[in-house]
Amino acid sequence: MSDTNHPLAPADDDLPPEAVGPLLRGIEVLLRLTAADGRSSLGDLVRSTGLARSTVDRITGTLARMGHLRLEGRDAVLTPRLMELGNAYLAAIRIPALLGPHAEHLADTLDESVSLAVPDRDGIRFVHQSTRRRAMSLSFGIGDLLPAERTAPGALFADGWDTEEWARWRERRAADPQGLAFGAVPPRESGPDEAHFADRTREAGRLGWALDDQLIEPGLVALALPVRDAAGRTVCAVSVVSHTSRHDAASLRGAMLPQLRGAVDVMERQLREAPDVEPTSPSQLARWTTASKQELGAGFVESLARGLTVLTAFGAGAPELTLSGVSGACGLARATARRALITFGHLGYVESAGGLFRLTPRVLGLGFPPLSHRTLPQIAEPHLADLSRRLHDSTSLSVLVDGEIQYTARIATSRIMNVNITVGTRFPAYATSMGRVLLADLPGAARAARLAATAPQALTRHTVTSPERLAALLDDVAEQQFAMTDGELEEGLRSVAVPVRDLSGRAVAAVNLAMHSSRRTAEECRTVVLPELRATAARIEEDLAVAGRFTRTAAY
Repeated sequence: MSDTNHPLAPADDDLPPEAVGPLLRGIEVLLRLTAADGRSSLGDLVRSTGLARSTVDRITGTLARMGHLRLEGRDAVLTPRLMELGNAYLAAIRIPALLGPHAEHLADTLDESVSLAVPDRDGIRFVHQSTRRRAMSLSFGIGDLLPAERTAPGALFADGWDTEEWARWRERRAADPQGLAFGAVPPRESGPDEAHFADRTREAGRLGWALDDQLIEPGLVALALPVRDAAGRTVCAVSVVSHTSRHDAASLRGAMLPQLRGAVDVMERQLREAPDVEPTSPSQLARWTTASKQELGAGFVESLARGLTVLTAFGAGAPELTLSGVSGACGLARATARRALITFGHLGYVESAGGLFRLTPRVLGLGFPPLSHRTLPQIAEPHLADLSRRLHDSTSLSVLVDGEIQYTARIATSRIMNVNITVGTRFPAYATSMGRVLLADLPGAARAARLAATAPQALTRHTVTSPERLAALLDDVAEQQFAMTDGELEEGLRSVAVPVRDLSGRAVAAVNLAMHSSRRTAEECRTVVLPELRATAARIEEDLAVAGRFTRTAAY
């Protein structure tokens, strides 16, 4: 759902006088980009926001400088760096970190998809997904917002609503009867009325669990239970989701309820016993924004950059902060931090009580839903394109699949003589630079077993096939953290590759630059190409670290 289209979004006449105008406009642009699945032309942003073209240019230029989007010709495209805002919220609530592993175990045990969701006003937002990969599988992403009345968790959360919250729900339903503002679910042509939802809510409160019997779409059924903290407050709901080809609502309840209750007991114990976390060190972004303003002048909207910095003050060990705490964590003046907090409070991204501020789930609406679906090739492609433009050679990303490398992303140059490879192509790992980088990262026993099962064959007169020589080469690659092959896959083809590592340090992919051997000498590959490759891999790893902190990034 695009929060900018929410029928109950704050009205302009409610705008506090201290609100930061550039920050309001920057959030509007981010919401429009989120609603457009992360990409929009600058012209469309002008039309959808009603802002002047010069204003949109300054906002997108500032967001690009911050790394939250990139400009591709006339298009603005959200980047994984924007997920730092949603990551701050997810780290602050600690639910994905503490309960995510238990949800993964439950999904493996039940062989069904499992979700964790939190209440967001009159809707629910997903904060964790453990999805089973099937022909028909769950397509919701972290940050997706669903209407409470069409979900199992929504009935559980609504059981605690007061009169004002029910009135807000009715107002939203009256303003948007089809639920068109909830982009993550199909429009409601006909479905549960208020009496039906009220009955489901009372039943959920009485039974302690709730069912969704094809309320979101035909064929989808779900069972949800609340997860409570030590004070007895419902902090999230855990759901098991299936399809009617596997379970109807009654059989889902009968088969899953006992195990789901057991999992909730474990989750609630985890919440009670989790040790406190130390807050992270203060951000240097405020100093960076000042330097950026001095460098770029009027083209850089400093108040927008500083305002977004405020959201990153929160996190693990800092779920709630005073004004002074926010100011200190961001390196901002108290007055600057205060105005940003007032603006975010007006928009619903921050709430306060007793002098303490905390983020709301709405922060996940800033780019997280489309970005949480990005695959590793999609993350890598812009960086590969930059590398290819700088060095004027073809560059690729690949993963290791059963002793072979499979190309998952590729940027080819326009040359009369070019390396003709497409995404999906496979080659023996032992004869390629990317394959050797990935083989070298395997533990010793796994690497030896993989080589033993491969039975290397000569593809050219240069191909190394001796198990002993290959083992020695892989030892060198593991030490040097790069591989170069020269005519082993095809005569005249020279390739250099480095690993791409995830947060655990495991090589999940490799990136290479391939050329005809007449283009560069082996020494030039080491002195010119290798540093550029390593810098490109580092940029991919930075994006992957942000994107993969609370989501599972698909390898292809």
